[in-house]
Amino acid sequence: MQMIIVDDEAHWVDNLSLNKPWHTLGIDHVHRAYSAQEALRLIETHPIDIVISDVLMPEMTGIELIGEIRQRDKNIKCIILSGHSDFEFAQEALRHQAVDYLLKPPTDDELLGAVKSAVEQLQNEWESVSSFERTQYALRENLPLLRGQLLLGAFRGERLPTDDWHRKLDTYGLPFRNGECALLLVRMEDEFGQYRNNGQQLLEYAVINIAEEIFGELSNVWGVKEEHGYLAFLLQFKETVQDSGKEILLEKLAMQLQSKVKQFLKGAISIVTTERFVFPDQLYDRYRHALAYFRQIVGDEREFVMRAGNVENSLSQGALDAIHAPPGLNNLLEAGRWEAAEQKLRDVFAELDEKWSESWEHCLESGYIIASAYTHFAHRNGHTLAGLLGEDIDALQNGEAFSSIGKLRSWALIALGKLKEGTSNEVKDIRSVYVMKIQEFVQANLHHDVSLRALADHVNLHPTHLSKLYKIETGEGVSEYVSRLRLETACHKLKTTDRKIYEISSDIGYLDPAYFIKVFKRQFGVTPQEYREGK
Repeated sequence: MQMIIVDDEAHWVDNLSLNKPWHTLGIDHVHRAYSAQEALRLIETHPIDIVISDVLMPEMTGIELIGEIRQRDKNIKCIILSGHSDFEFAQEALRHQAVDYLLKPPTDDELLGAVKSAVEQLQNEWESVSSFERTQYALRENLPLLRGQLLLGAFRGERLPTDDWHRKLDTYGLPFRNGECALLLVRMEDEFGQYRNNGQQLLEYAVINIAEEIFGELSNVWGVKEEHGYLAFLLQFKETVQDSGKEILLEKLAMQLQSKVKQFLKGAISIVTTERFVFPDQLYDRYRHALAYFRQIVGDEREFVMRAGNVENSLSQGALDAIHAPPGLNNLLEAGRWEAAEQKLRDVFAELDEKWSESWEHCLESGYIIASAYTHFAHRNGHTLAGLLGEDIDALQNGEAFSSIGKLRSWALIALGKLKEGTSNEVKDIRSVYVMKIQEFVQANLHHDVSLRALADHVNLHPTHLSKLYKIETGEGVSEYVSRLRLETACHKLKTTDRKIYEISSDIGYLDPAYFIKVFKRQFGVTPQEYREGK
């Protein structure tokens, strides 16, 4: 324990701190303070347990010091020393819960007795805090959180010895034992999105309660919201349930849960169930499998009840087209071409809906590219993405935006609107307008004359002025932009079309195919044909 002795008479402080056997009472360190303010500074920086203070000091009395201490720490024990037998001072000291009020000079027995009493009070109080009854009360108060953390830890792959599992299950009042279980993952669909910042947790709690009511009669139920946003339920059927009918019963109860949530909470849920497995040994593997299966279904399919089967890798084979096709989303944002950027996003989501509705990875790839473009644009304009998006950054940070094509579409379009609104002044800058006109013209006329002179004529500027303006605004020269766009377009056409090399050369403004091949190889180290063949 640590103690402070406070008095404006230095010799009194030094004598008491140095010449008394404080260590015999369990006092490890005695601090010295020659004013009340100095004592308060020590309390801010040290774990003080006991304060012995003179009552009459300049600037602040000992009674006032106790009042200040009480505002900082109610557990510190205070002892008052006074050269006057003042009844009012004594009363005030007791009102502030001082351990004792001693007259100067106190005898050793009086002083050591008062400190011993303070030490005993502290020990009793801390023993009470850590007592079994207090621990049991805290356990009951935090039981839902502790149960949830135990299940979430298992989902993360944390392994516990069998004895630890049994001990924790018993301590937390969970009637689960080693043996056969099943797992449900529940996705709350878009209707619930409107409550994200107002009542979402209450709705999740309501779904968990409905599930416990429906499944609880025939099985033990252990529910939690897991880190990817799904509600997860571990089920262990009771012995009265016949083994042969468990799969059918599980599906029937899942459909009943779906129906009751829609009836009473006015929202849809989708459910994936697992095959039966051995708890706790196979819990992590089955959870990961169910999660992968759920993520595979990212299209418009909703309000389903499915049993997790094999995750088909073949459904995810192939490359995205629209998100990579030039002009890139980065270029459209930097040029302030908001309508074109929105149309590009709609093209991306149309492709996802049509080709990749069962591929979470393609949804994730698109989301990362969109989020990266948004972040780059925000930083280029002197902002943070979180600052521009506000609460809509949450769906990106917790991964909810990537959980389905529909959620990614909604998030991306809302975020695009906020980027436009938050940077409108920058985009209206005259240089940005010229850059936008130049880039639009180049993209539309890549196969025609896009020389500096032609571009200058298009925007009615002198070529030298145009060249400087474009360089200041974008960081690259006009000719560099044209060359880059030509080669990006060539790469895209080589990978996504069957057009011949000379046709692609003409499409991007190179009339001499041999020169195109030379430029391409100088840039990428391979010929266009080798690039197409993946060499």
